Amino acid sequence: MADPKGFLTTGREVAKTRPADERVKDWNEVYVPGSLLPIISKQAGRCMDCGIPFCHNGCPLGNLIPEWNDYAYREDWTAASERLHATNNFPEFTGRLCPAPCESACVLGINQPAVTIKNVEVSIIDQAWDRGDVTPQPPERLSGKTVAVIGSGPAGLAAAQQLTRAGHTVAVYERADRIGGLLRYGIPEFKMEKSHINRRIEQMRAEGTKFRTEIEVGKDIDAAKLRRRYDAVVIAAGATVSRDLPVPGRELNGVHFAMEYLPLANKVQEGDLTVSPITAEGKHVVVIGGGDTGADCVGTAHRQGALSVTQLEIMPRPGEERNANQPWPTFPMLYKVTSAHEETEVLAGLKEGAGSGQGPSAPKAGEGRVYSVSTTHFEGDEDGNVQALHLVEVEFKDGKLEQKPGTERKIPAQLVTLAMGFTGTDQANGLVQQFGLELDARGNVARDDDYATNVDGVFVAGDAGRGQSLIVWAIAEGRSAARGVDRFLTGASALPAPIRPTDRSLTV
Repeated sequence: MADPKGFLTTGREVAKTRPADERVKDWNEVYVPGSLLPIISKQAGRCMDCGIPFCHNGCPLGNLIPEWNDYAYREDWTAASERLHATNNFPEFTGRLCPAPCESACVLGINQPAVTIKNVEVSIIDQAWDRGDVTPQPPERLSGKTVAVIGSGPAGLAAAQQLTRAGHTVAVYERADRIGGLLRYGIPEFKMEKSHINRRIEQMRAEGTKFRTEIEVGKDIDAAKLRRRYDAVVIAAGATVSRDLPVPGRELNGVHFAMEYLPLANKVQEGDLTVSPITAEGKHVVVIGGGDTGADCVGTAHRQGALSVTQLEIMPRPGEERNANQPWPTFPMLYKVTSAHEETEVLAGLKEGAGSGQGPSAPKAGEGRVYSVSTTHFEGDEDGNVQALHLVEVEFKDGKLEQKPGTERKIPAQLVTLAMGFTGTDQANGLVQQFGLELDARGNVARDDDYATNVDGVFVAGDAGRGQSLIVWAIAEGRSAARGVDRFLTGASALPAPIRPTDRSLTV
């Protein structure tokens, strides 16, 4: 145990963020550089080294959290990095992007603020990179077997790295112009700077993984040709079909899916564009959807110079403490103030306590989040550009969502982004049909316990098989699918498989 009294003597302290009015002027990560290192040893010391560490159960990767907390407390960064990498290929991704279900399952969190597991994780990996502890791990010998991985998101990259290290020759196919999938073009720079992806790609290149960009399987190369060229194929194409909002006015200019809007902003930061063709500059922006993608749209709009940003959510405002039907150690639905939401409050000049999003005190345009509302239609001008959004308050009655009469109103909107989640993997490009893949009842690619599809030698990992999920589940799926592929190619495998395809987050 790191510090036997740490959880009693040390309070929870998290990474400091730069002032909101300062950080919206750039696209750098929101945290104060170097602010974690002086506090992280004591924060790691709050870990109780539980006999039954439920944080392991909260994380599908099975991260050895008490072990690397102990090493971080002792500032043995090399040992901490080794334990961290034992279960996670890309802790710098998860340490920045994961909502930390491990912290929700922390035993200390039963009656105290949980250990800052996510901050400890990112501190360890950042130290590992700074100290040169992250090096290529090429295989000692090659198997002579070849594998194609379709998709370069976290699931595809994890599967590719595991299979390369097992000695197989792996090529990753990505339809975009750069490797990274949604990590590259779905996550804004202020949440994770793309330098973190670039150096992992260089590590993987040095290990032997090949990368093929701007090739969309199903269009630029057909499935039959890919199967002839490789001994096995891993489909990790994600669940990229955005959920639409079929209401009057949807066809107006200025109404876009989040994944039409966010990648263009990232391309500006990559230097491909000077100005995004879809920009929030000088506009009233409305984001429909209250999740992480919606928050990414909010933060992006701030940095582009929006006049106001309003985020709409059809569900009621979550509470700030666990509900009785979401007990420890399940992952609770709690009211969160992300960095983007904090920026909204600062920029809109909200006073403390305002912007609750409930009842008559609900915010108007530019004042943040509005809960329990549904969009009825969009209103446009004579040129076909969206100008306003009409909404109505809703409530649950007898398990059904019903509109509240007399609550209709409209708010200005010259840019609307739809961030309501994703419904499945892309079938328009022909990938599913050309391979002849069977789908499950939810429209995901069906697979068996080894992540194998109905087509011999073709496997599926990540959101393409699981449906929309978290980055930790994607990496866990990539690692697990790699074991299935390795066993298919060689008859046996020593690679780890942290989860089964049927595993799900702990619920009640």
